[in-house]
Order: sequence, then structure tokens, then C-alpha cells
Amino acid sequence: MSAGSGFLNVVERIGNRLPDPVFLFLWLILGLVVLSLVGAGLGWSAVNPVTGELMAAQSLLSRENLEKLIIGMPRTLADFPPLAIVVTIIYGAAVAERTGLFDSAIRGALLNAPKAILTPVVVIVGMMSHHASDASYVVVIPLAAVIFAAAGRHPLAGLAAGFAAVSGGYAGNLFPGSQDALILGITEPAARLIDPNYSVNIAGNWFFIIGVVVVFTPIVWFLTDRVIEPRLGAWTPVPGASQKAATPEEQALTPAQKKGLAWAGLAILGMIALWTLLTLMPGSPFIDPEAEPGQAFNPLYRSLIAFFAIMFFVAGGAYGAGAGTVKSHRDMVRMMGEGIAQLAPYIVLAFFAAHFVAMINWSGLGPILAVNAAAVLREVHLPAPVLLIMVVLVSCVFDLFIGSASAKWSALAPIVVPMFMLLGISPEMTTAAYRMGDSVTNIATPLMSYFPLILTFAQRWDPRFGLGSLMATMLPYAGSFLVAGLIMVAAWVALDLPLGPGVGVHYEPAAPITQVAP
Repeated sequence: MSAGSGFLNVVERIGNRLPDPVFLFLWLILGLVVLSLVGAGLGWSAVNPVTGELMAAQSLLSRENLEKLIIGMPRTLADFPPLAIVVTIIYGAAVAERTGLFDSAIRGALLNAPKAILTPVVVIVGMMSHHASDASYVVVIPLAAVIFAAAGRHPLAGLAAGFAAVSGGYAGNLFPGSQDALILGITEPAARLIDPNYSVNIAGNWFFIIGVVVVFTPIVWFLTDRVIEPRLGAWTPVPGASQKAATPEEQALTPAQKKGLAWAGLAILGMIALWTLLTLMPGSPFIDPEAEPGQAFNPLYRSLIAFFAIMFFVAGGAYGAGAGTVKSHRDMVRMMGEGIAQLAPYIVLAFFAAHFVAMINWSGLGPILAVNAAAVLREVHLPAPVLLIMVVLVSCVFDLFIGSASAKWSALAPIVVPMFMLLGISPEMTTAAYRMGDSVTNIATPLMSYFPLILTFAQRWDPRFGLGSLMATMLPYAGSFLVAGLIMVAAWVALDLPLGPGVGVHYEPAAPITQVAP
């Protein structure tokens, strides 16, 4: 057995023994309760360098905290920012998905791609398809294989390019969407452990996720065309392969679907025009005239959650009316209900994640650990790029064992976001580094929830293509993404590039860090 196979086997065994993320949070909460008792007993404390407040560890079994936990349980869940944000966007996205808008838009983009630039089109569409949530896995990846086969290329090379874009490029996109709302929604309460007035918006990583598309697209293009496809060899149908994969002609859009896309395009243009009008009109609610010039448009950026929710709803309805998939307003209401029903596993997880984040705040342990750890790291004088590279690497390791991006970030954010704020790094930059690490190793671990599905897609074309074959095919992408991701994060900090509109790399605490020994 090779060292690589042995390592992967160890990862698989450890990952299979981990509890479901829900129970992972439950164990973390129980551990937090014990740690709060120890901290309160030993008098752990620190001074918040932003507010000057002395923070002392509090027992989670105190009367006050038990009251918050038990009596305030519904409020704790309701106050969990990611839950409200995700539910709001899902109302619209569910209509866009179930009317067929996302599916038709993805197929239209891929089927019309010129052969000379087929690979980069697959990559960009794959990253853009993150707005379609799980549909990106079941539409883009198998369709990419079909399109490659139709172009006389190896279908498994197309499948690999699609998988690399959809899963390995999970941090990339051209526009913010539900994933940005979810992850940055977790960042905000973590940042407020140090700065109670800190606000995070859905566009906080916009320029960074565009950068991921720009950096990762040529990597996938080169590896697919020059490494993976030559390794696979010339494509010849394998005896026993499934003949059920649809041809491009069978995948082609119908006149009704084309009509629906045209109507959806008009609806999107109408939404853009409406938001532009609301921004430019006198007394606009999207502009704060009393804010500093760099912060004046913060209300506009925060309105993007509503914009995407309404846009998906309106465009989905327009597509459905044009394509005939919506017969009445009741269909759209039903689709919204189905979208919320599909969100049920996340709502279950959110209950425990919300209480874990809240209890870290009640105990005071999160801010205390952040202040003291930041003081220690500042003594070491590690440069900001190195610190953020550490975040990327930690995120990569966690991703090998825990698939849910929001579960991992809910556990990490209350510690690393405040700590890095005290080191002068903005919450949005820390979030970007986390997202990079969470993205690049997705395609390298068989514990990723869609890995078996991708293997099934591959075996339609070659029944002999096994788990090891898929991992060997995807490892060059994962390794290249990791190296490029580390360089990109370090360069972003070194060059002090903006992460989004009005959002920078650095955060300036109001006062120097003070460490108070326990």
C-alpha cells in the first residue's frame, strides 16, 4: 500500500467515526459548559481593547445564563443571522430552481459553448452555478461530460473539469449569492464579540470570489487539456458503459425554455433598473448621507440580500410563465414551500450552531481566548499573510473530515474572527481565507457528500473507473488549487486589495491589545 493510499484510508476512517454535525455541536456545547465552569473558577479574564471593558469568564450554569439558555431558547435561534438571511434568499431561489430557470440557464450556456474555449466555459459556468445550490452537482458535472463527448473529447475530462469548478472552486463566483449570505452571516456575530457595532454585508467578499474565478479558471483549463485528458487517452466507448446519457441534441433547449429565458432576462434587467432608480433618487434609502465617503453605500450593499431574493423570485416566475412551468401564483407559493422544506436539515443544524455561538458569548470565553491568543501572536510578530495562510491550512484539514462549510465556520468563527480583528485583519479577510481552504480540498476527499454521486456519473462512461481513479484524476486539481489559493490569499493581503465594495483587508482596533493574566 502506498503512503498516499494509507493516508487517505486514515482520513476515511477518522471521518467515518465523526458524529453528525448536529451532534458535533452538541458535544462542543457540553465541552463549553465544562470549560466555562473551569474558567469562572480560575478567574480567567481579558480587557476588550476596542471597548476597554473587562471581560471575565462566566459559568454557563449560572442563574443568568441558564435563564438565557432555557427561557430565551426561541429568541437565540431567531437571532442567528445566517438563518434569516438564508431563508430570505431561498424564498426566491426555490422559485428560480423549481421553475427550471437555473437548469435551462446552465444548459444553454454549456451547449452553446465554442469548442475552442469549451473547458474555460465549463469552469466559469460551474462556478456561477453555485447560485443553483445542489443543482450545480447534478446538472453541470454530468452535462460537461456529455458536451465533451459531443465535441470528440474524453467525457471523463469534461466531468473532471466540471467537478473541479463546482466543488474545488466553491469559493469562486462572479456575483454574491446564498453562500455569501450564509458564511458572512456567521462572520457578523463573531465580529461583534469584539466590536458590538460591526456590520458585515453580503458583498463583503465580492471582489475576492471574482479573483478565485480569475485564478482558478486557467488552472483548470491547463490541467484538463494538458494533463488530465492526455492521461485518460483517446475516448473510445467501453463495453458495458451506460447508453442512457443524453446526447447534446436531447439536452438542447426547447422553444418554450428559450422563451422562458428571454422573459427571465427581461425580468432581471427590470430588477437592476429598479435598484438603480432606488439608489439614485433623492432621499435614497440605499445611501447614508451622514456616513464617511467609503461607508455611504453600505445600505445598498446590505440591500443585496433582498435584491437577490426578489430577483430570483421575479426571474423564476417570468421564466415559468414563458416556459409553461408556472400555471398560477399557487405554483410559485408551492415552490417556495418546497424550498424551505429542503432547507430543513440546515434549520436543524442552525438550532445547535446558534446556541453554540450564543453560549460562547455568554461565557465570555470566545473573546477572552481571542484577546489573549492575539496578544501572544503579536509577540511572535508573524506577518498577516502568514497568519491567514494558517487559516487556509486549518480549514483544509477540517474539510477532510467535516463536509458542511457552515458547520465548520460556525465553530471556528467565534474564535478566529475576533482574534484576527485584534491582529488588525478584517473579519471579511479572515472569512475569505477560510472559504479558500474550505473549497480547495473538496474534490480530494471521498468523504465529500457528492463524491459517490460523481463516481456514479463517471461509471456511466467507464464502468471500470473506480474510487481510486476518480481521486487520482482530481488530486492534480486539488494540489494546484491549494498552492494557488495560498499564494492568492498572501498576495491579497500583501497588496492590500479590497475584498468588496468598501471592505478592506485590515481592521484597526480602537486601542492597543491588553492581556490580563488569568
